[in-house]
Amino acid sequence: MKVSKEKVRENRMRIVETASELFRVRGYDGVGVAELMSAAGLTHGGFYKHFGSKADLMAEAMSCGFTRSAESTVGVSREKFVEYYLSRQHRDDMGNGCVMSALGADTARLSESIKATFAAGVENQLTILANENCAESGTRAELIDTIAHLVGALVLSRACPDDSALADEILDVCRTRLLNQDTRKD
Repeated sequence: MKVSKEKVRENRMRIVETASELFRVRGYDGVGVAELMSAAGLTHGGFYKHFGSKADLMAEAMSCGFTRSAESTVGVSREKFVEYYLSRQHRDDMGNGCVMSALGADTARLSESIKATFAAGVENQLTILANENCAESGTRAELIDTIAHLVGALVLSRACPDDSALADEILDVCRTRLLNQDTRKD
């Protein structure tokens, strides 16, 4: 039975969205093609009808994750962005959270083309933060500094045991310091 072009697009998008979430939770090497296709509700054999390789899917899934993250930050103040980013809710929802904190270390070990996709996602996030909602944050250098602190804090917190007091302390200290930077500028 022939599948319509619309159904092919739907299936591809389901694979990309499923991969985006699974990769953020378990890393690129933690998810096999067969498992991924099963999680998307499709057969393993159909993977190569949609993608030339797992690397192709990784780049597209990363881009999808960055797009979803960017969409959720449009119109949000810097204060609200920092508060959410360094919350337990965001920390514990890795599959729907920030690509930078979930996959940055994995991406550093991958091909230049996947690193380029990652860099494009970071650039897009910086543009959104600068133009849409966090213009009060100042210069590009200050935005990069803020993102680096956010990502680093989230990575450190996630690396601690879930019930660890240190995991919460990292989030609390970094959130407070970033938000206090705003009041020191005034």
